[in-house]
Amino acid sequence: MFTHGEPTSEVCSLGHMNSNGNVVSATEVTRRYGEGEAAVDALRGVSLEVKLGELVAVMGPSGSGKSTLMHLLAALDKPTGGTVTIAGQDVGSLSDSDVTKLRREHIGFVFQFFNLLPMLNAEENIRLPLSIAGEKPEPEFFENLLKRVGLTDRRTHRPAELSGGQQQRVAIARALVSQPTVVFADEPTGNLDSKTGGEILELLRASAEELNQTMVMVTHDANAATIADRVLFLADGVIVEDLPRSSAGDIVAAMTRVSA
Repeated sequence: MFTHGEPTSEVCSLGHMNSNGNVVSATEVTRRYGEGEAAVDALRGVSLEVKLGELVAVMGPSGSGKSTLMHLLAALDKPTGGTVTIAGQDVGSLSDSDVTKLRREHIGFVFQFFNLLPMLNAEENIRLPLSIAGEKPEPEFFENLLKRVGLTDRRTHRPAELSGGQQQRVAIARALVSQPTVVFADEPTGNLDSKTGGEILELLRASAEELNQTMVMVTHDANAATIADRVLFLADGVIVEDLPRSSAGDIVAAMTRVSA
């Protein structure tokens, strides 16, 4: 796990928040697909705020709008109505090139299926976001990051030579290497066994606490959601419940209410 006392870098400066201290926010966001009678309202007026260093989990039954919300909050899509603000910038007002720049400078991703490039070794995969931008990580920060995620002795291994848990550690380090304003994690333990998944959750929680890293995680797993500071529950495109940090039992009970 992350070692206290090691040099850390500020993940998010005050300039990456709005006047209310929010890193990411949505205001009355709607997302409609299609037109006329065939139209589907995936989100129907969602408002939320995520503060610096906060880890928020998003849960809900299939078709509730979880993935749509994540895509909007991560600037992978634009809302039909309402506003999404990331690092103080209204995503809907940005050009495509500015949105690309916003994602590159402010957003990290962790995916369920790792999405590593097989021809690159672990270190090269981790460096990839910076390499694409023509940049290099600060050497001391990079070495500390490798130590934090437990990959110092696996840096030259390609994905096929790594376990699933090690591949996800590479993916987490890749998401953190650019020191983004916010990291989005989409079912980060969904492809792992329970023991390995638990280790990954500890790593995510530690990054929130020790690097002050803001995170939004979509999950269907109540155990995964227990690491979150808040758990938002969606149903039919709206947020129907907002729990503070809770036990797995309380989260399961909330999911049962929402699904009903």
